[in-house]
Amino acid sequence: MWIIIIIAVVLFILWNTTLIGYRDVPKRQLESNEQNAFSENGKPIIYKGGHSRCVLMVHGFPSTPSMYSYSAKRIHEAGYDVYVPLLPGFGTDPKDLENTTFMQWFDYLCRYYEDLRGKYRTMHIIGTSMGGAMTLKLAERYCSSPSLAPSSIVSIAAPVVYNSIKDGIFTDLRQYVARTIALFIPSIGARIVDGNQNGSDGGQDWVGYGGLMVRPGLSFIASLPKIRKDLNHVTCPLFALHDRGDTTIPFKNLSIIQKETKSRNLVFLETDMKGDGHSRHALLSYYSVQESLTDRIIAFMEEHDA
Repeated sequence: MWIIIIIAVVLFILWNTTLIGYRDVPKRQLESNEQNAFSENGKPIIYKGGHSRCVLMVHGFPSTPSMYSYSAKRIHEAGYDVYVPLLPGFGTDPKDLENTTFMQWFDYLCRYYEDLRGKYRTMHIIGTSMGGAMTLKLAERYCSSPSLAPSSIVSIAAPVVYNSIKDGIFTDLRQYVARTIALFIPSIGARIVDGNQNGSDGGQDWVGYGGLMVRPGLSFIASLPKIRKDLNHVTCPLFALHDRGDTTIPFKNLSIIQKETKSRNLVFLETDMKGDGHSRHALLSYYSVQESLTDRIIAFMEEHDA
């Protein structure tokens, strides 16, 4: 009897911790529901001026395009058309996100990217957090394509590992029970956040969903092993940034990206922000560093506009 119980417990732990056998169930294509955005601050940001260069910026989870309000405008002023789409399920109502999957968001992003790529001489991608992971995945898919390859990519605080004893990375131990919880409930305490009164240095401007988005979060986490496995397909120019004190995505992810990508032009920047009131994660949203970091990003992209 005890042997059966022990085996059952071990299998339960492995089922939750390794996500063995987890697969996103194929679902219909999604479109952005931007007309139902809960706030003007969460809507897509688009700056067009007839330029031959453009930048696609990808927001994080469970955020909105607002995280790029400053940098999108600056990049446009530097001579780029800028597109910051609102991914499907985000920025409207938490229930819209609950039963969607990472692959549905990524499918939308691929279609958005391919539609833009043929219209511009050069095109760059910038992504933060989940958006950074998606940026790497876009590069894995398109870097080898003569007609669709991005001119360069910028990943900011991108995760490629969530929890891993081998890598010494533990983002959130609650992930070890998320798979079981997701069988019964899609989210816990989900709510709309249109500004954070407790934030500072730009953190107070955060717009997205609060609470725990269990099912969609699990889908995102389950996508990371494949993204890491395919990092060797990232061959286009890459600028990767991460803050040492990031409390959302562990800093160790940066060294994994550095070691496992095959970019022909790698630039890495370790920031070390001081102060409280934010997680040192969404770097382009913080007043104290957004100007200098945006300057560095623009300079990097301009090096690869040929």
